[in-house]
Amino acid sequence: MTAHIRRRGKQSFELKFDVGDPATGKRRIRYVSFKGTKRDAELELARLVSEHVAGNSVDPSKITVAAYVGRRIDQWEAAGAVTARTAQRYRQLLENQIAPQIGGKLLQKLRPLDVEDWHTALRSGGRANGQGGVSARTIGHAHRVLSKALRDAERNGAVHRNAARATSAPKVPVKEMEIVKDVPALVEKLRGSRLQAPAMLALFTGMRLGEILALRWLHVDLNGKTIKVREALEETKAHGIRFKQPKSKAGRLDISLPDTLVDALREHRRRELELRMRLGLGKLPDDTLLFANLQGDPLRPGNMSSDWSEDAEALGVPGVTFHGLRHTHASQLIARDVDIVTVSKRLGHAKPSITLAIYAHLFHTDDRKAAAAINAALPGA
Repeated sequence: MTAHIRRRGKQSFELKFDVGDPATGKRRIRYVSFKGTKRDAELELARLVSEHVAGNSVDPSKITVAAYVGRRIDQWEAAGAVTARTAQRYRQLLENQIAPQIGGKLLQKLRPLDVEDWHTALRSGGRANGQGGVSARTIGHAHRVLSKALRDAERNGAVHRNAARATSAPKVPVKEMEIVKDVPALVEKLRGSRLQAPAMLALFTGMRLGEILALRWLHVDLNGKTIKVREALEETKAHGIRFKQPKSKAGRLDISLPDTLVDALREHRRRELELRMRLGLGKLPDDTLLFANLQGDPLRPGNMSSDWSEDAEALGVPGVTFHGLRHTHASQLIARDVDIVTVSKRLGHAKPSITLAIYAHLFHTDDRKAAAAINAALPGA
């Protein structure tokens, strides 16, 4: 097999290699256009040749939308571009919203009008169970997955243009998230409950549920009143429960703790030690999880969310999800005029503009706060 790269422009190349025709046994030349650096072109050519040798190569003119999107999701996950949980969600959108409607269309035949018709079809009948249409939010998520895959296809020369880029997903109605209105009352009701420590961690640090369930005692300094966030727990069908590292530096957090949370964690540690003594397990090893079953295995995130939902009404916050405790923490900081950069860092966002986009509505009581937040998030704008 021979392969060759020819430059066509400053950032474009023609990839050429010969392939075998399984029907005739003869060899033919295949040409693929590619946009990017020469190094990227070399890697893409190596990938194409490798796929053909492995028998996985598909002529771009014959591949369907569903097949191409599925292969891109696999590639994104394998390359670490998305987490396993995100990949699982992408596959759900592919299976339930993309494949049934436009999945059978040839990738190179997909047009903007097809994408518009797809949006309309999803509104009236896009649910997985076939019972009615899906929300504008779900359509938007599916549209972004399709557009992301088509962007790769355009960059690699598999299509001439990204048909999804020429259309817009339906606008999602703005809905303010439910947060805790009376924090002191909730703290009082949490005392001594099974969810006191994890709920207060979310409420007073803004940590995500996956980060809380991955927290180990070696990363908790009660004397120094700090917590180090170094990993998170995720659960997917493909991989089950597993720990993952933060995707960026922003995800590696050192969070200072208020006294009320330090007291709650001391009490939680005391109860854990008493339980271990009764079971004859001895002291807590440093790498022990704060929240685990009797065997020391991590708790399932879905179960923790369900436990919170079951107790929320009795705690006086029936409309607040566990993730809503994180939002409550952000709202507390914003209400007390903590600058948006500090809020963003504490929440582990990659940049302040992300925080501002999520919590912009919390600034409506004082327009000056919004202006100050924008100035901090977009210096020089």
